[in-house]
Amino acid sequence: MNLNATLIAQIVVFAILWWFTMKFVWPPITKALDERAKKISDGLAAADKAKLELSAANKRVEEQLAQTRDESAKRLADAEKHAQAIIEDAKKRADEEAAKIVAAAKAEADQQTIAAREALREQVAALAVKGAEQILRREVNAGVHAELLNRLKTEL
Repeated sequence: MNLNATLIAQIVVFAILWWFTMKFVWPPITKALDERAKKISDGLAAADKAKLELSAANKRVEEQLAQTRDESAKRLADAEKHAQAIIEDAKKRADEEAAKIVAAAKAEADQQTIAAREALREQVAALAVKGAEQILRREVNAGVHAELLNRLKTEL
């Protein structure tokens, strides 16, 4: 066999194979590669969009957390103020009640003092009458000497 004929035959077979590949094999491969490249670029675009959405969502979450912290701090401060007001009100009412109790106790003590003085005056008057009886050695009539005894009570 001739080397030139073999070489020409191989060139012709290679040309037919090249034409067949370019006509029937290469277009589906390039189409598949283009579709794959499009899917990859779509995926990257979706990933970028998701990153942006995630960062926006994180910002919204941080803003809401800050707002919630501020609101909870404000509510806590309001609660503390309300608690202090309740405590002050309770102290005021307790002081008023204590003042009422002290005033009532003083009034009762004054009444008991007056009653004790009256009882003491009665006892002193009775002792004075008994002492006068002993001194005079006769009975003193309390009805007859009522005016004298009343003056004696008021002096004591």
